[in-house]
Amino acid sequence: MEQLAAALRQRVAATLPLLRAMPEAEVAHKPAHDRWSKKEIVGHLIDSACNNHQRFVRAQLEGGLTFPGYEQEGWARCQGYAAADWELLVELWAAYNRHLAEVIGRLPDSAPSIECRIGESGPVSLAWLAEDYVRHLDHHLTQLARSVPQDTAPGDAPAPAM
Repeated sequence: MEQLAAALRQRVAATLPLLRAMPEAEVAHKPAHDRWSKKEIVGHLIDSACNNHQRFVRAQLEGGLTFPGYEQEGWARCQGYAAADWELLVELWAAYNRHLAEVIGRLPDSAPSIECRIGESGPVSLAWLAEDYVRHLDHHLTQLARSVPQDTAPGDAPAPAM
């Protein structure tokens, strides 16, 4: 798990300056009414960190666990990410992920055998959850790295994932 933790630390270090340099017009831009702005994507990544933090710790303490699902649209709406301060979002995302890198690096050798369920999904291991967290992060970091074209048409940007 330490290798995964190191990869997460690297993602934060490489992405943080790029996010800090993005202008407000770019991060607030919604490519379509049913697509997320970059602010909302970073907010979603904060929510993902929050949900997974709970999973990583609680599953260790309980030796496995069933967690509720995650209603991403509702979380983003309730927290008002579209109107949030960009600098605050970026700093919170970076700090939370640096902390999660430490948590992931400390996962026990038994992580592959600790069974977790999320919502109605089938069982997965705690180790799989940690790996999937970084895969999910990578998906959204790719979205964030794309520049916003002047004439973005609806449907140009992919819908947000888990």
